[in-house]
Amino acid sequence: MRAFDYSKIPSELLCSEIINLLAAIHEYKGKQELFIEAKPDILNAMLEIAKVQSTGASNRIEGIYTSDDRLQAIVKEKVEPRNRSESEIAGYREVLQLVHENYDYMNPRVNVILQLHRDLYQFNPMSIGGRFKNSDNVIAEIIDGKERVRFEPLSSFETPDAMERLSSAFIEAINSKQHDPLLLIPMFIFDFLCIHPFNDGNGRMSRLLTLLLLYRSGYIVGKYISLEMIIEKTKITYYEKLEDSSREWLETKHSYLPFVKYYLEIVLSAYKEFSSRVEHLHNRTLSKTERIKVLFDNTLEKLSKKDILEKCPDISMSTVELTLSDLLKNSYIIKTGVGRSTAYIRNTDYR
Repeated sequence: MRAFDYSKIPSELLCSEIINLLAAIHEYKGKQELFIEAKPDILNAMLEIAKVQSTGASNRIEGIYTSDDRLQAIVKEKVEPRNRSESEIAGYREVLQLVHENYDYMNPRVNVILQLHRDLYQFNPMSIGGRFKNSDNVIAEIIDGKERVRFEPLSSFETPDAMERLSSAFIEAINSKQHDPLLLIPMFIFDFLCIHPFNDGNGRMSRLLTLLLLYRSGYIVGKYISLEMIIEKTKITYYEKLEDSSREWLETKHSYLPFVKYYLEIVLSAYKEFSSRVEHLHNRTLSKTERIKVLFDNTLEKLSKKDILEKCPDISMSTVELTLSDLLKNSYIIKTGVGRSTAYIRNTDYR
């Protein structure tokens, strides 16, 4: 029987790398309320953007796609889902909204986890939601057309009892307040993934539970910056660290360190982006044109129109297009790509 005990933090998680990550996140959390005191309308715009990004990214990680236009319309509840993929996207939207609005009242007990999974599939006419797996499953990947099993989770027979013990152990550890929630949360999420309790939807549930547990511990950055999108951008690393940590998990000889470190880096990355955006928004003494120019000043990466609108949600598309046209004429930026791949990058040879 696989045991779960969060009453003691493994000594490997008390290394300097983890301590430094915790300290940095704590510092950003201390500034969190100051960030939130920024213009409410701007934060509301950031919230709406993050909902779309989170819903799209979390589903794309699992191979569930729709067009950008349909994604926007589904998240904003302007259209009904028209196929299975869009039904699952709509389900994620619903659970994400539920977590955003009610996290204070949602202790991660088994009945809550099952209800969230049920709601994830509420638009599926052949609903598979709200029940633990009824057959054994594996975590596999396809390489050169061949399937490779990365990990064999607990059997379906063992799953209900394991989930009860997992939930109880986590809640007891959180309530004791002896250990930093930022360590307990990724440990819980990792063990959840190793149990792999559902026939489908385990990855998406893990990301929704991540937000729920972070919000309950006061770390609300995921409302405004999509953690799911950061994970999507680092998906290869995510799977590598999950595999690294899962070796000998059944024997309780595994190492939480690779996965916990990765998850803390995701949270810190989100806080850095949140801080950067809020600081940029505070710079309201500059004109909108100057603020767009500052975006290019502060990065060597390519920026699309979509990127600019996300970073400056109070600036209209027409203003963005006029500013880009002026910056191109002055050779301050360079245009790259065509069509949907069009982006702009600062001209480092500009004088």
